Amino acid sequence: MRPELLAGPDEPTAAEPVANAPPAEQASPVSPPVEAPAPRRQPPRIVVPHAPAERAAAARPVVAAPPPARGNGGPNVRATLAPLADADSTRAREIAALDWQSLQAAVTGCTACGLCKTRTQAVFGVGNPQAELLVVGEAPGAEEDRQGEPFVGAAGKLLDNMLAAIGEKRGERVFIANVLKCRPPGNRNPQPDEVLQCAPYLARQIELIRPRLIFAVGRFAIQTLLQTDAPVGALRGKLHQVNDIPVVVGYHPAYLLRNLPDKARAWRDLLLVQQRLRELAATER
Repeated sequence: MRPELLAGPDEPTAAEPVANAPPAEQASPVSPPVEAPAPRRQPPRIVVPHAPAERAAAARPVVAAPPPARGNGGPNVRATLAPLADADSTRAREIAALDWQSLQAAVTGCTACGLCKTRTQAVFGVGNPQAELLVVGEAPGAEEDRQGEPFVGAAGKLLDNMLAAIGEKRGERVFIANVLKCRPPGNRNPQPDEVLQCAPYLARQIELIRPRLIFAVGRFAIQTLLQTDAPVGALRGKLHQVNDIPVVVGYHPAYLLRNLPDKARAWRDLLLVQQRLRELAATER
């Protein structure tokens, strides 16, 4: 698979054209409850849609392997969920004790910050609560706020195509969530106090899902998870860890819609995700 497979519909490529991926199903105005996680069970072309203007201590062992993409300087980050869980907070300790359904209910009714006054609904996440791959973005946008599902619209279609390129699909072995569960007004950047209030929810989602790998997209998601202020360019092409869960970082799909020249770098990030998932699956056979 070559980087030009990330080309948009109107860009000429040397590859033979293929049909666009079918549109994602329209989500209902309120996302349905996600079933509780049970004990763990055991490159097509990417078409860019037109844009409208502690894993726990029992985590699987991590086996070092060279990534297909070259690093861009800076160390590999080893972080923990402790700063996200904010264990010194009574509220955070309560969140850390919630099961899946209770956690979803807590997010839906959350009033911990001012975003509850401007949201249409909180966006818990979507997909398989036993997911092998957890995709973490930044915050809901206008369409996500309306539908109650993360990554819909043009950026969501691109994310679906990116996942399909490595043999993954929303709702199957993937769970998609954001750092913030409510939309910031005007799609502005998340504020520190908002991240502080929402981070315990994400930490608990990670603890309950126990994914094999996390793919963090966008600066705020990456810096929140890895607890670093390093730029995205210095963190790409490497394997990082959060509570011994491998973390790969990449560009947010919305960014790629505005910056198609970065499609080759995005493809290398996806190859690293795919390679690591295959290696982790092989260690359990």
